[in-house]
Amino acid sequence: MVAFSMKKSLLTIILAGVLAGALLELVVGQNCGCAADECCSEHGYCGTDDDYCGTGCQEGPCYPPPTPNNVSIPDIVTDAFFNGIINKQTEPNCVGRSFYTRVAFLQALSSYPLFGREGSVDDSRRELAAFFAHATHETGYFCFVEESEDTIQDYCNATNTEYPCAPNKSYHGRGPLQLTWNYNYGPAGNDIGFDGLNNPEIVGTDPVVSFRTALWYWMTNRIHSIIISGQGFGATTRVINGPLECDGERPETVNNRAQIYTEYCSQFGVAPGDNLYC
Repeated sequence: MVAFSMKKSLLTIILAGVLAGALLELVVGQNCGCAADECCSEHGYCGTDDDYCGTGCQEGPCYPPPTPNNVSIPDIVTDAFFNGIINKQTEPNCVGRSFYTRVAFLQALSSYPLFGREGSVDDSRRELAAFFAHATHETGYFCFVEESEDTIQDYCNATNTEYPCAPNKSYHGRGPLQLTWNYNYGPAGNDIGFDGLNNPEIVGTDPVVSFRTALWYWMTNRIHSIIISGQGFGATTRVINGPLECDGERPETVNNRAQIYTEYCSQFGVAPGDNLYC
């Protein structure tokens, strides 16, 4: 019995080793553990549709990167347009007046070449109108660089171990889209090139970094794709602040975003499209 058990145990160990080796080869050879016909998404999950094979796809049969169109963003976002936003500021001594500049915005674009330059010319104009509508609403016409003091929290999600909060750091809203939470500051910093967890303050002190975080959020959360696919402005609002505003939670803010968007579409000479509200 002892000899039989030893043989059986040895066979079990050998089989386990063979299976482990085969599994290791499968993981290494098949795109982050995905099957050969699946894509590994930017977040490490396997699948076959646009969420996996599109933007951010790491390995597998990823879609070819789209070709930017010939739209010139500086020709759309002119000095007159940008200054028109700032000139509507109603708060005295707006710190954002000298912080948010067209030059900083245009410089930030180099990090995201597809922003505002995919799809048709009308798609590009709608995307730019949508981006600036949300930025206008979030910052009070480019007045506020950081979240107002009476609403500031530390926005630390302690359960997120991938991007742990640094001691004595606050991840409150900063920048054109008011970037918040450690799980946004961390990856934004990794992508853009700053220490988002230990130096979140830079989003409120460096205007180019500030605009880049807004563009990072826009592209990473597929708001860009929402515009291109024709889902409408209301769908972008749902991504940015849906639980707090959509489905009747705060109709006044939803309406304000849509009103600004419609105004900017008019300035850009493009129809706003359907589904303006969420």
